[in-house]
Amino acid sequence: MAQTEQEKALEIAQLMKDGKGQDVTVLDVSELNSWTDYFVIVTVTSSAHWQGLYRQVKEYVASHDMEIHQVSHKTAQGDEWNLIDIGTVVVHLMTQDARDFYDLEKLWHAAKRLV
Repeated sequence: MAQTEQEKALEIAQLMKDGKGQDVTVLDVSELNSWTDYFVIVTVTSSAHWQGLYRQVKEYVASHDMEIHQVSHKTAQGDEWNLIDIGTVVVHLMTQDARDFYDLEKLWHAAKRLV
């Protein structure tokens, strides 16, 4: 039986928790935009931590016949907020400072919080 996109988002969130990602949140934004369905938001503690979690996302994507469409560095230094676009799921790996500043949960307050 094929997985739903929600199940994939929740599995990625669990991977992030298993990889010691902090304050993992999943938002269902499918009713609020046309370009993605789920945000997985994760706080990372260092560049090495980001790299490890990114590697886990890449392995998950490869094993589920998915594709990473884009990886973006959303801040000047490129290590505070990294976005991994998998199509229906967008993973945000953010430092605590970036997470506090951008406050995606508040910005997308109308989204349904799954985790």
